[in-house]
Amino acid sequence: MDKNIDWTQARGFLATAEHGSLSAGARALGVTQPTLGRQVAALEAALGVVLFERVGRSLVLTPAGHEMLTHVRQMGAAADALAMAAAGRSAYWLPAVLADLRQTAPGIIVDVIASNTVRDLQRREADIAIRHVAPKQPELIARKLPDMPAYLYASRDYLYKNGTPQTLADFQRLDFIGFDADAAGVDVLNRHGLPVTAAMIRATSSSGVAVWEMVRQGLGVTVMVENIAGTTPDVVRIMPQIAPVMVSTWLTVHREVHTNRRIRLVYDLLATALEADVRRA
Repeated sequence: MDKNIDWTQARGFLATAEHGSLSAGARALGVTQPTLGRQVAALEAALGVVLFERVGRSLVLTPAGHEMLTHVRQMGAAADALAMAAAGRSAYWLPAVLADLRQTAPGIIVDVIASNTVRDLQRREADIAIRHVAPKQPELIARKLPDMPAYLYASRDYLYKNGTPQTLADFQRLDFIGFDADAAGVDVLNRHGLPVTAAMIRATSSSGVAVWEMVRQGLGVTVMVENIAGTTPDVVRIMPQIAPVMVSTWLTVHREVHTNRRIRLVYDLLATALEADVRRA
């Protein structure tokens, strides 16, 4: 049994389980049914278990599949949690990077896909991706960038109205702005040392920018990377006794397009900007 689970395969299993068939799961992920079938089969081979049984035209989870589903949902929630903070970070520094690119290579046109969805570089859905897990596909090249610390923040106005939390009991009376309100998402926050309960989550969004704007407007507290929070007036860090959430970043590109001069130029510029961003933090 290979205990190093490939997230692409796990994501394929999750989509199949939640949508009930390979065809529906493939449509949800934007991949072909044979591709998704290979991902699920590869995961079963790596784990040494059968995850699905076919009943008529549907796929039904086996007992091992049900157990696996719980763990994979937690993996997905963890990936979303990190993506939420990092998405806010990217939205703020990316325009400056594009301004530098325009000066360096004015002929290059960039299409920015601002989404937490993992785009498939193998199928050329994107040329470059900023990911938060290392790719395992041999066709992909990834550059590990320095981790970024993320902390809890709230606006001064919110703290004036609700008080500044000093203890965990104080914190649990606050409103939390999150990426997800389900049990798996709450469990991920708890395992990072954040004492969040489902009852605390008052608003959610898959967009890190939207979450940060809600915090800035005084709707609640959330997690954000330090250097973005530091540039936002009237937003302050709270609960300094809680350890930071470390956000990993991998700049990923397909091996073939890595040798393309235009792609390489953008790739190197992004890497330089991201590394400089960490040093300024």
